[in-house]
Amino acid sequence: MRWLALAITLVAAPAFARADQALPSGEEIARRVNARDEGESVVRTWTMELIEKDGSTRTRTLRSYRRRFGDEKRSVLFFEDPPNVKGTALLTFDYADPARPDDQWLYLPALRKSRRVALSDRGRAFLGTDFSFEDVKRETQLSLRDYTWRTVGEESVDGHRCWVIEATPVDERVARELGHGRVRIRVDAEIWIPRFAEYWEADGTPQKTIRLADVAQVQEIWTAQRIDAENLATGHRTTLRFRDIDYHAAIAEEQFSEAALRRGAPP
Repeated sequence: MRWLALAITLVAAPAFARADQALPSGEEIARRVNARDEGESVVRTWTMELIEKDGSTRTRTLRSYRRRFGDEKRSVLFFEDPPNVKGTALLTFDYADPARPDDQWLYLPALRKSRRVALSDRGRAFLGTDFSFEDVKRETQLSLRDYTWRTVGEESVDGHRCWVIEATPVDERVARELGHGRVRIRVDAEIWIPRFAEYWEADGTPQKTIRLADVAQVQEIWTAQRIDAENLATGHRTTLRFRDIDYHAAIAEEQFSEAALRRGAPP
């Protein structure tokens, strides 16, 4: 009977690649992730939960806008609630040219001015969350400029077959900017969306995890409607939930400017 149970288990196991079947390269997988349809534009409402180790929670509401201009991607994010963070905003220009550093500007209403986020700060925590400025900019995209990629195997994540790829910063300067020394990501082998990522410090200490959940088609585009990040050193967690997602929204180019940061989110 034990042999019969083993046979049933083997038949029911995921049909992963055979040992003699070559796996796609890490760079190939990263390129497939970046080629995935994210829509030409999108508007979303975010609910952000900041969860302490003891379970106490603070909640924030945000509104975001993203639009492609050819190969360039621009996004702007506005905090709407509670009052102590209302009006805070982040503007991002993600350039296609690998030789041109991306730009981010953070607007703080108490100072009534915006400041550019330096490259050296892109690995810092974004306004008390467990996501970095770089995480917020990239969302589900993977950087071919900052990392070298390799495939390390296959795994099942929440019942989904995934390629496992590992990224190492291209040099020490980039590692310092990003704030970590290694990332291992599980990418859904069918829809090419990252489902789970682990980060390590430069010395090998586990740093944080990011998990994408509630993945479903919204207006025919595969979308993660929840993202969870956990700081493994402190036990602090951040949960993002997305609703009112509209990939057909018309967003004016003027929305992506420092002047728009001062005006706030459109009505």
